[in-house]
Amino acid sequence: MKNKDIISEWLKRARNNLERTRAEKISDELLYEDLCFDAQQAAEKSLKALLVRLDKPFPKTHSIGMLLKLIEETGVEIPDDINRFKILTNYAVDTHYPGMYEPVSEEEYIDALYLAVAVFEWTSKIIQSES
Repeated sequence: MKNKDIISEWLKRARNNLERTRAEKISDELLYEDLCFDAQQAAEKSLKALLVRLDKPFPKTHSIGMLLKLIEETGVEIPDDINRFKILTNYAVDTHYPGMYEPVSEEEYIDALYLAVAVFEWTSKIIQSES
């Protein structure tokens, strides 16, 4: 598989997670925690697509901060507001362990969705300009 194909696959999966995040809480059985997990996954996969485009190896990690640091090491400038994306990492791990976190509010969900969309758009813009 060529890098272009791998990048497309990462972005396809990021869009999938983003669409699930946008589905909103359509029933009481759907948890904000899981919607926020999908937001984190959309951001993580978007960042990994960019790292593939930049030919920068990355470990198996859910850490948004680590992925941003790797991107920065390639010379790509990380805008200050992008560093706020790091908060999404909490939704990759903490909210998967009942009793280990405070329930996620609707406001936190909306913020996570906003962040996921922002990171997807930011990475997609760079990937397109690098092509």
